[in-house]
Amino acid sequence: MSEEKKKLTPTPHIGAEFGEIAKTVIMAGDPLRAKLMAERFLENPVQFNNVRGMLGFTGTHNGKRVSVMGHGMGIASIGIYTYELFNFYDVDTIIRVGSAGSIREDLHVGDLCLAMGACTNSNYGAQYELPGTYAPIADFDLLRKASDACDKFGYNYKVGNVLSSDMFYHDNPHTDRWIKMGVLSVEMEAAALYMNAARAGKRALTILTISDHILTGEVTTAEERQNTFTHMMDVAFTLI
Repeated sequence: MSEEKKKLTPTPHIGAEFGEIAKTVIMAGDPLRAKLMAERFLENPVQFNNVRGMLGFTGTHNGKRVSVMGHGMGIASIGIYTYELFNFYDVDTIIRVGSAGSIREDLHVGDLCLAMGACTNSNYGAQYELPGTYAPIADFDLLRKASDACDKFGYNYKVGNVLSSDMFYHDNPHTDRWIKMGVLSVEMEAAALYMNAARAGKRALTILTISDHILTGEVTTAEERQNTFTHMMDVAFTLI
């Protein structure tokens, strides 16, 4: 199987040769955040991708091989990158670290949100032609370990459902309806990541930092982003 996949790489969106990407990839929407992770957490990082400016690096963390990479904004973008990683590069685990807007009064800016499940208003799942509504969920082992790491670090966090929205500027967001169903926060990628992982028989988890509060208008400052957005990275790298 690996020899067959070698022939498919590099892909149209990832310039790496087969074998240059580790079995575990930690991804962020912003490629510069991937670069930050490489500089902060990896020993001897080597860049494997710069196609479309979507930076990717492979190195080691505490002796274990790991890659970091950007995935862009939205379900369409993460759908492409994670599909290629799972299906063409033999990646087994993808952990997304990103930002989200809280829609819970007790989930504040700087807190972490572990996405156990991902509701969505996207049509991404229609491709599977399922006779019903699919519920995209995280890998439980990754989720449990992430929760344990949050407890160990003393980080404030919640575990539950998030909403992966196709729209950032939504004409009729109906936020109150998602609140009624216990959804914690709104982001734009987790559902596609979880669906791709399920279809490929792989593992995935999304760890989010609350960057703004949709109900109260609370937002992060540049300093808060710098100091607290690394908390989700601390948690992610315990899962390697």
